Amino acid sequence: MTSDNDRRRGLLARLRERPAARSRGRRRLGAAVRLLAALTLAGGAYTLFAPGAQAQDAPPMSSAAAEGKALFDVSCVTCHGRNAQGVEGRGPSLIGVGAASVEFQVGSGRMPLARQEAQAHRKPPLFTDEQTRQLAQYVQELGGGPELPEGTNLHSDGDIATGGELFRINCSQCHAFGAGGGALSSGKFAPSLRPASDRQIYAAMLSGPQNMPVFGDNQLRPEQKADIIAYIQETLKHDQDPGGFNLGRYGPSTEGLAIFLVGIVALVFASLWIAGKS
Repeated sequence: MTSDNDRRRGLLARLRERPAARSRGRRRLGAAVRLLAALTLAGGAYTLFAPGAQAQDAPPMSSAAAEGKALFDVSCVTCHGRNAQGVEGRGPSLIGVGAASVEFQVGSGRMPLARQEAQAHRKPPLFTDEQTRQLAQYVQELGGGPELPEGTNLHSDGDIATGGELFRINCSQCHAFGAGGGALSSGKFAPSLRPASDRQIYAAMLSGPQNMPVFGDNQLRPEQKADIIAYIQETLKHDQDPGGFNLGRYGPSTEGLAIFLVGIVALVFASLWIAGKS
């Protein structure tokens, strides 16, 4: 009798536990469904609103930069890649080089390159001054970097005497004392400064093309750059040779060779004359 009562109680307990278990299962399932719905809603909201937020964070390009991008996509993208991030084996990234580098390379005709060589040669520019500025503005707004001051005459306030001293200290080792240029290692060379404009010289100092070191504002202040440009434009580009024939302004090498040849010839004739007299 007792065992029958126990069995009845156990059966009743199990019957009570089953609805409770099913209730807990429904609650867990409901929580999982609600969580999944919340995640789906959050993901949809992010997909809907995030691109708009990113687009608002990115500043719009200026009209000059937009024109420069159109030129870039036609003439530069093959070597420097889309968004100027570079193409391995063809051209470096332009992110961070700044407008100064573009103005020097494009304004002097060195870019676009005709072929891969040890050094880019100066040639007639492919783009006009306005197009060069547009390309430079596009690269500047894309990645930042050194910029040139406004205007084409950047040496009007320069001191020629100070510029000559700075040129002899910082520039003459490569470009020679007469700014005619000179040979460097591995087939490279320091070019002549005679065809360079104020903006190209200033840009070269800011960007340091090829083997040239960078002369930022910490190395040469803007007024010192103006002094150097004034010395180059007002003194070295004028054929002022008070000492006579300049021998190409290549420095002591040609002068030593000329003295040696003239001296040897003079000594030979003097020896012959003495021998004839004796």
